[in-house]
Amino acid sequence: MNKKMLLSTVLTLVGTVLILSLISSVTLASDEQDVSPTVPPAHMGINETNVSNLRNFNNMVIATVPVGNHPYGVAVNPNGTNVYVTNSNDNTVSVIDTATNNVTANINTGIGPEGIAVNPNGTRVYVTNGGSNNVSVIDTATNNVTATVNVETSPYTIAVSPDGKQAYVTNWGSNNISVIDTANNTVIVRIPVGNSPYGVAASPDGKKLYVANYWSNSISVYDTANSTVTTAITGLNNPYGVAISPDGKKAYVTNYGSDNVSVIDTASNNIAATVKVGYYPIGVAVNPSGTNLYVANYGSNTVSVIDTATNNVTTAVGVGLHPYGVAVNPNGTKVYVTNSDSNTVSVINIS
Repeated sequence: MNKKMLLSTVLTLVGTVLILSLISSVTLASDEQDVSPTVPPAHMGINETNVSNLRNFNNMVIATVPVGNHPYGVAVNPNGTNVYVTNSNDNTVSVIDTATNNVTANINTGIGPEGIAVNPNGTRVYVTNGGSNNVSVIDTATNNVTATVNVETSPYTIAVSPDGKQAYVTNWGSNNISVIDTANNTVIVRIPVGNSPYGVAASPDGKKLYVANYWSNSISVYDTANSTVTTAITGLNNPYGVAISPDGKKAYVTNYGSDNVSVIDTASNNIAATVKVGYYPIGVAVNPSGTNLYVANYGSNTVSVIDTATNNVTTAVGVGLHPYGVAVNPNGTKVYVTNSDSNTVSVINIS
């Protein structure tokens, strides 16, 4: 079963159980508090705990940008002028001008684009096409696909090394990662990891790569110099997204199966803390100063804001239906969230 089928199956089963429960308790319905129709019935309210000052600041969303069908991945270029969004059902990438919050281009890619990353100088965008088992390379000056790199089965996410010389692709269906030489757009090595790898992030010094293995409940730590997996961090629950702190000392992993975020000490590779967030967390990003973490909660229709000094959720921001990907702009003032079943991007003002 692939990732998208898993999401659909889980939500369908939970929804069925809820309907049966509502039928048995219909006489009590008049006493219940109304729930926003944008919140899936199976996930009423906010699940965040260990909260120092929890608020649902819907007015923090300063813009909602219509994009393509089923947006998943999102990335911001280094100077913060453009946001790139993968539209999985349209086989396109939308380009958003951050000054106007308008879509200025739609770029055709392969089948089922999902993961997306921009290189450090902003000249190339890399897109994983899960349905065609390849990566599209986009020239940002022309918004044209200039190369297509064949990888393995069901590539879902991608990260670019800090020096821009390599791109790392997680192949969900092949249980490995493909390492692309960005100078000639060829795969130079394939590295076995755990079962169904999804999230991937590189350390700021480029020496390590962290890969979330969904069905292995683990994180693979890849040594980029030796092209070997040195460590498997266990104790996670369907890990999905990965983000690394700017100083490289912490790795943050969303656990889709337990509605929390694991905080990993990268020096010891131990889980230092666990932070409860919303339902079914997927996307995760840290701001440039490393003070806040942003988590897209697919089942709660919220973004949790975590204070990284205290590991407390300080705010939950209401967004669109089934938020998936999240990215922060270079100066840390805006967060961009893809709403996969609203076909929009929420722009959150965090300045």
